[in-house]
Order: sequence, then structure tokens, then C-alpha cells
Amino acid sequence: MGLIKFVHAADLHLDSPFKQIRNEAPGHVAERLHAATFEAWDNIVQLCIDEAVDALLVAGDVYDGADRSLRAQRAFIDGLERLDGAGIRSFVCHGNHDPLDGWEARLDYPPGCHRFGAEWESVPVFEDDPERAAVTGISYPTREVRENLAVRLERGAPARFRIGLLHANVGGNADHDSYAPCSVEDLAGTGVDYWALGHVHTREVLRDAAPAVVYPGNPQGRHPNERGARGVYVVEAGDDRSVDLQFRITDVVRWEQIELDIGGLESEQDLLDELPRLVDERLQAADGRALVFRVDLRGRGALHASLRRAGLIDGLREQINEAFESREPFAWCERVSDRTAAEIDRDARAAGADFAAELLQLSTAVQADPAQLAESAAELDPLYDNQRFRFLSEERPESDELGGLLREAEEIVLDLLAEEEA
Repeated sequence: MGLIKFVHAADLHLDSPFKQIRNEAPGHVAERLHAATFEAWDNIVQLCIDEAVDALLVAGDVYDGADRSLRAQRAFIDGLERLDGAGIRSFVCHGNHDPLDGWEARLDYPPGCHRFGAEWESVPVFEDDPERAAVTGISYPTREVRENLAVRLERGAPARFRIGLLHANVGGNADHDSYAPCSVEDLAGTGVDYWALGHVHTREVLRDAAPAVVYPGNPQGRHPNERGARGVYVVEAGDDRSVDLQFRITDVVRWEQIELDIGGLESEQDLLDELPRLVDERLQAADGRALVFRVDLRGRGALHASLRRAGLIDGLREQINEAFESREPFAWCERVSDRTAAEIDRDARAAGADFAAELLQLSTAVQADPAQLAESAAELDPLYDNQRFRFLSEERPESDELGGLLREAEEIVLDLLAEEEA
């Protein structure tokens, strides 16, 4: 028998509103979206029971906001009570979306649940064997915690297996606010065997060697940028303190982006044939989950002129939704974006004598000459050194990356010229 088996979850965001999309979606789609975070939570609880784990760890952001809804609080406690009834302990810390100073109804938590306060605290998992495993955690007292909480953690009296529970931005993830910022090295020096993290919504194992440093991601995607399967980790610690991680899917609605290049399509019928095929392909790969998706039309082709016609994009979206929104599980198209361009014979255009030809000739020459690429990359240094333009990117492009940027610039300029000439 191993030391401990537990589920590591984070960022439940119970009662996430999905406001904009719910307002546009048909009734049954809006209802499923509203229920999605609650159903994902139910899935987590059932997973814990089915896997007969010793504990559930929730690494912050149980709720979507400090003014948490009564429905969300009741649903969370109901799940904890189910776990308590099955003999499964629960450990919860609070993050920036559900800080300790947020509003909370006076509801009773089950005795098997421990919620961490604003200071580090270590709690045994097994009351009859307190030295076997312990959870050490801390909660946000208020929404914005800019302090490195990891460096405040003292090594303390070690259990045979020690779990750290923390809501933090580890390694400076630019997609999330820099709350409780720290490094993997900060966490590795604490004597903890497994760091159960929350805050970053994309699952990632930052370190798999002892100590493991893990983000499970959120258990239910909440917007189009949170694509793909979402879930939690089932973690088993062996007698040698090694860990085995198994990802388990808990989401009920899957978000996806479908890209379609119109280059090989000759007619509107081709588009109406190909797009549903791609939607059906994604739906089949969604593990039985409902699908909310966006379509991104790209490339150059004969259909560009038709797609520019007023109402055609809206009509295309309606056609897709009529075909898929009534299925079970459903697929619903939230947006169609037209990023296509007119057909251009690049070689013929480059052979001309106008500005576009000179541009293409210069771009081709630079891309073919490594020395010119390196020189061009160096000429961008003043731009990247200027604080006013740091929002563009903090990473300077290498010379081999500059060729791709030049090709993108070509496309933009040729499109603008084509519009002027039309």
C-alpha cells in the first residue's frame, strides 16, 4: 500500500457566468453552460468516490468571485458532505477569486473538511497515523497578494509525505496575474514532496522529479481560450515518496477553435460540405462532451469575394448551428471570423515594375540571405528596447524567425494594395 492517494483539483470557478455567450446561445445551450461548472464539480466528487482516494485537495478559486453566490456555496458544501460521508477528507485553500475577506454565507462545513487560513498551517491527513502524510497550505486574506508566500514556509516537522497547497503564479506565467509569485526553485527548497498548485488554468507539470510541482488546470473550460480537455489529477504516492499522476477528464462542455483554409475550395457548396465535416470530426473527438466552437476562415482563394458579401458569414453560422445545435451532445458555433484574402499570383506580381513588385523582390532577397536576416533582426533592437513598445513582445525574434515575420508582412501589404486596387 502506498502512502496516500488523492485528487488534486483547482480553479473550480463555481457559477461562472458565461454572460456574453449565454445571452447569444439558444436556451438549452445557455442552460448547459450555466450548469457546466457545477456538473464538473459533481464529476470531481464522484471521481474521488469511485477511485476511493484518501483526500481531495482544492488549490483555490472555488468560486468565480469574492461575492460568491449562495447557490455556489451550497453546491460546494454538498459535494464536500458527500465526500465526508464516504470517508474522504478534503483540504481547501482560497485564492484571488475567493479570498478570505469575500462574502460568505454562514453555512456548516463537514468535519472532514479543512480550510486553510492566512498563515501557513500543516494538517495530518490520517488522524490515526499523523506522521504518514500531511497537507500544508495557506489562503489569500484578500484578492491581491503580491508577496512570495513560498519563502515564508518553514520546513517544519516533516511527515513521511508532505503536500503543499498553494494558489500562485509560479515562473511568471504571462497569461495570469502575478499573484503570490514564486519560482520552481522556491518551492523545491521547502521540503514538500508534492506541490498542488492552482491559478493557472492550463494543466502543466512544472517539475516531475521530487518535489513534483503541478497545475491541474481548471476542471471546466470557461471561454474560447480555454480549449481542450479539462480535469484533475489522481495522484498516488508510493512508499518511496515517488508519485504517479493520472489526468482525469471532468468537463462537460468542450471549447474548440476550427481553422479552415479556403485555398482548395472552389464554391460555396464546397464550404458548406467541408465545414460540417470538420465540426463533426471535432465533436467525435470531444470525449462525449458538448462542443462550443469558433471558426476561423483563412487563406487565399476564390471564396474570398463571396465571404465579403453582407450577411454571408452570419448565414454560414446559422447553417452550422441548425445542423448541430439540436444533437446530443450538441455543437454550437459561437463565432465565424473571416481572415481570408483574395487570390494573388505572387511570382507574377513580383515580376512587375510597381511598388508591390519591389517589395516582394526585396523580401525574397532578404529571406534568402542569412546575413541580411541577422542584420534586419539587429535593426529591431531599438524597438524592443523602447519601453513604450514592450507590449508587443519581450522576446526579440531570432534571424530564422524573422523570415516568417517578413512573409506575414508581405501578406498584409498585398492585401491592402489589393483592396485599394479593387
